[in-house]
Amino acid sequence: MLADYIAQMIEEMLNESNGILELQRNEMANRIGCVPSQISYVISSRFTPERGYVIESRRGGGGCIRIMRKQMGRNEYLMHFFCAVGEEIDEGEAMAYLRNLCDNELISEREARIAASAMSNTALCAITPTGRKAIRAQIFKQILLSLM
Repeated sequence: MLADYIAQMIEEMLNESNGILELQRNEMANRIGCVPSQISYVISSRFTPERGYVIESRRGGGGCIRIMRKQMGRNEYLMHFFCAVGEEIDEGEAMAYLRNLCDNELISEREARIAASAMSNTALCAITPTGRKAIRAQIFKQILLSLM
């Protein structure tokens, strides 16, 4: 799949540049043979704060996109997630956060499965769909606080 290839390419470039990458969307699209919006889609969907990235976009003069992989200590990393969760979080976002916590060895696979079960739509089925997001955010924040 093209999106996987683009994400892998960006990840490799990040690794080669010590976690900070500046790229021009049009240039990369030409090199790969796709439209620039495909590059934007991959960056906005796969290089997100919940996955540990900071994105800056500069317009004019050719413009560029700067992708930075956050390097943080354990508590700083957990606090980053705490703040990023906000007041509401859907099930997919919660699972992405948990995957990132596992990938960075802040929680075990078992702990992630337990937290995922506690925050699932199935576990929260007695609550209205709108209310689930707020309750899920509160549960997730409490989990994060307990890890600090």
